Amino acid sequence: MRVYTKTGDGGTTALFGGTRVPKDHIRIDSYGTVDELNSYIGLIRDQDISEIHKQTLIEIQDRLFTVGAILATPQEKEFLKNGERRLQNLGLLQTDIDFLEKEIDRMEDSLEPMTHFVLPGGHQTVSFCHIARCVCRRAERLAVHLGHEEPIEPMAITYLNRLSDYLFVLARMLTKELNAVEVKWIPRK
Repeated sequence: MRVYTKTGDGGTTALFGGTRVPKDHIRIDSYGTVDELNSYIGLIRDQDISEIHKQTLIEIQDRLFTVGAILATPQEKEFLKNGERRLQNLGLLQTDIDFLEKEIDRMEDSLEPMTHFVLPGGHQTVSFCHIARCVCRRAERLAVHLGHEEPIEPMAITYLNRLSDYLFVLARMLTKELNAVEVKWIPRK
């Protein structure tokens, strides 16, 4: 299988199921941003961080492929001609959300309570987490926008929402583990 097909040279691309849409379609922007997020999470995983964080990030990357597949499949193409689901055994589950929440709780148990917003930065790895968090929020906004135009699986939006929370807490946890300084944002008076 070749990487290039030349079928997109005219500015269109195929969704799951074969429907062709312009490359600037909200659905493409939505799952393309999830792909961008997945790449940033790979960058975090490549840092000098604990094995438990790396394993969690691999699990998240796997789930993000699922989110991307969900967003790349229009509702009318969700089922094959024989009635079988195109994304059979690929959907998100409540346990995927629970997994993120348990990881958030586990990390927060060892962190000082937040009293202020924090400024992103303090260490390159922490900054990568904040960038990923922002890309995750953008992916969530685009998925919500897509959901206003076409039906999508609501669990995809929930997952992205919880993932941005996870990435924020991971940034705080890595600040602690890497002995970086967490700078509080204190508004001018």
